[in-house]
Amino acid sequence: MKKLSKMFIALSFVGALLAGCGSGNNAAPAAPAQSEKPAAQPADANQGSSEKPAEVSSEPVTAVGSTALQPLVEQAAKDFMAKNAGAQIQVQGGGSGTGLSQVASGAATIGNSDIFAEEKKGIPANELVDHKVAVVGMAAVVNPKITVDNLTKQQLIDIFTGKITNWKDVGGEDQKITLVNRPKSSGTRATFHTFALDGNEEAEGITEDSSGTVRKIIAETPGAIGYLALSYLNDTVKPLKLDGVEANGENIATNKYPVWAYEHMYTKGEATGTAKAFLEYIMSEETQKTTITQLGFLPITEMKVERTADGKVNQK
Repeated sequence: MKKLSKMFIALSFVGALLAGCGSGNNAAPAAPAQSEKPAAQPADANQGSSEKPAEVSSEPVTAVGSTALQPLVEQAAKDFMAKNAGAQIQVQGGGSGTGLSQVASGAATIGNSDIFAEEKKGIPANELVDHKVAVVGMAAVVNPKITVDNLTKQQLIDIFTGKITNWKDVGGEDQKITLVNRPKSSGTRATFHTFALDGNEEAEGITEDSSGTVRKIIAETPGAIGYLALSYLNDTVKPLKLDGVEANGENIATNKYPVWAYEHMYTKGEATGTAKAFLEYIMSEETQKTTITQLGFLPITEMKVERTADGKVNQK
């Protein structure tokens, strides 16, 4: 019996050793089912946020106003609709004043403007929500045969107020100057009037509603001068330097070149639905870093300064 007892103890000891070898690092002891917790999942981009992704529907969105901003909104609308089946974005020009008045009255979903709503008389700015989507420079442009490449601010003011009427008076050839203006409802005109002409009243000249038409007239009219957003420049017209400073992104970002404006897309109240989704798309990194720069605009994020509605410029 003693021998059997000793044998039983030895076999039990060996069994315990074998069981221990089988429960190495790769086998965790089973936990009670009720104590198990699911593994943490990666947080969703919108998880924990009160903001829900805007829902896109087939209800048409109309974006009306600034012709300076129009090329950007048209391209963004085309890209947005290609990514969102059923979405309808209708883009029209008419000028910043038209855009602001139409969005304020509810006739348009979005009002595109080169100026702050506060700058436009009769617009209930407190009812509108401002979405600044880009920055654009405005330059004096001439017929490509004009030999002048640079004007001082005073020379520019004297030309547009009618004090200088011949290019020979600013170093060019003996040729009559023809002024081409935008209407007073134009945000491009308002920006140029304020920051290039220091608020001096323009003399009478040819007046056209569309930036594209202004460019065409300047290109085809000997001695012509006007102004355009940089988004409209091509090889049919020639931009002029102002006080020796070129209108480009680097100079605009620091306000070294002061003739620029925010591009606003106003909504009456907070944007919802497709309008909200469209505005989010324009502000996305994809649009800001590609479409906006390719079309001659400057992303908001590249500005080193900021300008208030009353024209004051502050360092960021």
